[in-house]
Amino acid sequence: MGFGVVMIILWLVLWWKPVRVMVILSKMFFAGVSLFAAFGFLLYGGRLFLMLQRFPVESKGRRKKLQEVGYVTTICFSCFLIRCVMMCLNAFDKAADLDVLNHPILNFFYYLLVEIVPSTLVLFILRKLPPKRGITQYHPIH
Repeated sequence: MGFGVVMIILWLVLWWKPVRVMVILSKMFFAGVSLFAAFGFLLYGGRLFLMLQRFPVESKGRRKKLQEVGYVTTICFSCFLIRCVMMCLNAFDKAADLDVLNHPILNFFYYLLVEIVPSTLVLFILRKLPPKRGITQYHPIH
């Protein structure tokens, strides 16, 4: 919630008076949030991966879950790290502008690489849902 409030304040200040320093500060703040998220995925995904490695080898589905956790952690960490690097480049280099609304093809490829493909991969990796439970009989409370 704190990150959102800071970002809204930065956007309001930029809307009111777009100063170059505030634009850079806003982009660097967003890069910092992305970096924080990347390391969050790395930390918690890595901890879950190590925890699953300690399970007995005979555990059903252990290898598959290890692969799923490893893939999802790698994909999410990479996406947020790429976003962080791109936001840093965007903050200081005019040629690396991410606001490519006038170029729909560039916009499509950017979001395809950092949003759509990773989301699709995560959904594909985690596609198997647990089996549905049967409807249990109603038992009145006495």
